[in-house]
Amino acid sequence: MVPADQGGGVMRTDLLTDPIAGLDEALAAVDAFDDVLVAGLLRPQKIAGLTELADAVAGSPLAARVAEAAEKTAAGAAGEEHFVSLAAARAAVCGSVHDAVLARIGEATGRPSDEEADRQPSETETPNLLAAARSWLSDLARAGWQGIDHDLISASAPVISALLAEPGLRRLAVLLDGFAAELAASCPGAALERVPVRRWGDLWSRGMLLTLPGVAATPATGTVTGRLLPLGVDLLEHATAAQAQVHAVLEPEDGTAPRLVRASVTVPKPDTIIGAGIWQLLRPHLSLLAAVSEGRSMDLVDMPVTAEGDLLWQDEHARLGEPADAFSTARVVLPKAVTSAVAPLDRHPVRIAVPVFLEGYGVEGDEEALSFTFAGNRLSVEVDRIPVAGPLTPKAIATSSACIGLIRWDGEFRLQPLAVETTVRKKTTAVHAGAWAGGTEDKAGVKAEKAATDAAAVLRERAGRLLRK
Repeated sequence: MVPADQGGGVMRTDLLTDPIAGLDEALAAVDAFDDVLVAGLLRPQKIAGLTELADAVAGSPLAARVAEAAEKTAAGAAGEEHFVSLAAARAAVCGSVHDAVLARIGEATGRPSDEEADRQPSETETPNLLAAARSWLSDLARAGWQGIDHDLISASAPVISALLAEPGLRRLAVLLDGFAAELAASCPGAALERVPVRRWGDLWSRGMLLTLPGVAATPATGTVTGRLLPLGVDLLEHATAAQAQVHAVLEPEDGTAPRLVRASVTVPKPDTIIGAGIWQLLRPHLSLLAAVSEGRSMDLVDMPVTAEGDLLWQDEHARLGEPADAFSTARVVLPKAVTSAVAPLDRHPVRIAVPVFLEGYGVEGDEEALSFTFAGNRLSVEVDRIPVAGPLTPKAIATSSACIGLIRWDGEFRLQPLAVETTVRKKTTAVHAGAWAGGTEDKAGVKAEKAATDAAAVLRERAGRLLRK
């Protein structure tokens, strides 16, 4: 049991260790179908995988279509429409896992959630481009992961280029671009020692569904006015891109229930900019990062927001507010915050990241494999997700007494810390993963930023030379 607010509520951490009925069976059906994709759908060798997927959705509106698709595919006579049905069935099963996991987290936290989010119809009128993308994905499924080669993967290049030119299709274009790059780096498939079966199955099925007109509809948007109370920052880094996602609680001006929201910024980056230097790329695009570093709230006026709780950040709709301690927010306001609904296409367990507050726990393990314990229950801590671009370390987590984090699920519930309270020189001190987001006077942070500034200066100088030539 972990105190959830100062009114005496509790978070049921024991529920995060209890098994969820039906989850293993649902994931087994997904795995069985993914095994079929390894060898390909042209002449499937593991027909049982198709049957398992069809059986998993037998009680749903998809039943007849998926049963037909499984039969046609097993006979080697499936068309693109049948592959779409199989992709939809796989996504539906993953969605059911997502819903079950999210419902369990809701039970554990006791927080209310919104109804399903509205979507706005897509205005994209490019059926030929969608058909071309669907055709390539179908060829990919026929060949299977063991059958990919450079000719098959390179056939996606003109399709992706055309998709990137259409703003309304950018979501599909980026997915296919990254997917094709992964596949190209793995060619030939026949020589692969290890296939990322679940990941490629996820990307393939999501891509197939995005080729259907209207599926990529944008979330309905509105505006919000009120006080934004940051909880923490999740920093994601790739060789060529970086993203910061600020998790926060919004207290609406009209006095309605507080609401969990997110604000994100993604930027391209050179692979030489790493660590704390990434903040230099992100800061100009999201003033909220400064508020996180300074421990301040932000006052929002008519800030655009989606029905799914994503703030479409515009600086002109925000101004720096009063000091706001993240741990006070987590103790007092977070337990009452409403969780936003999730769009149907985004219902996948890998996307789950729910802010929670924990205290009164024990710590087991070392700095490479930590777990929080609660009355015999254990919650694994994802130390590998802690960014190096901040002062939060496994050591600080291991000696902490309270934690703000994100509950994730990957076969089991896991915790990604965003901030902890720990004792430094007999004084309780808050340590945040995003403490350097808006700038810092911390010696380690200053040193890291200087190194990044020097690297950026060298890159600009080299780019200038090339342009002059």
